[in-house]
Amino acid sequence: MVTQVHDTKCRSCGAAADIGQTKCPFCKQPVLISTFNSVFSMPMPMVNQYAATYREALQSEPDAKDLNNAVAMCYLKLKLYDKALAAFEKAIEDNFDNSETFFYAAICLLAGKKAFLAQRPAIDKIEEYLNAALMIEPRGIYHYFLAYIKYDYFERKFLNTSPTYQEALESANTAGLSPIDIDQLYGILGVSRPETL
Repeated sequence: MVTQVHDTKCRSCGAAADIGQTKCPFCKQPVLISTFNSVFSMPMPMVNQYAATYREALQSEPDAKDLNNAVAMCYLKLKLYDKALAAFEKAIEDNFDNSETFFYAAICLLAGKKAFLAQRPAIDKIEEYLNAALMIEPRGIYHYFLAYIKYDYFERKFLNTSPTYQEALESANTAGLSPIDIDQLYGILGVSRPETL
């Protein structure tokens, strides 16, 4: 299903835009947010405007995977973890091929808290989502987030796990992990980086 919602406005400049466009032809801001990088440094009022536009569009197309993914990115930036998770999960139902959707759904499950404080069912679901993301695309940051979970939840609680956090960290480095990815991950998680990692 191709998402084409007409008669909307660019949330940045107010020009007529189509949700199907990647960027506004006038101000070059994203019309449809497809990655978290698009909203990472965006001011909160603008993120709210984008979220409102996507919510409105979803009323007529509730199963639009791109719209669900876009509104989920906005909710995650706004730290509305439950809403973000629901939207990511809806996007996952409609598209199993987007590794980032699984990755960000896993982040939502921590709800801005350290993995150490999470309940075991949430940790199990995080591992499920990260393993799905890794099966689609073995990115270094996915392995690194798994290493963080393995360290902060399993290692700190003296629980056996496989792979260990050291093995996951080695996989992350082998897969091309960058320091920028690490900094952004902890910024999204809203927790400090453990010295061990």
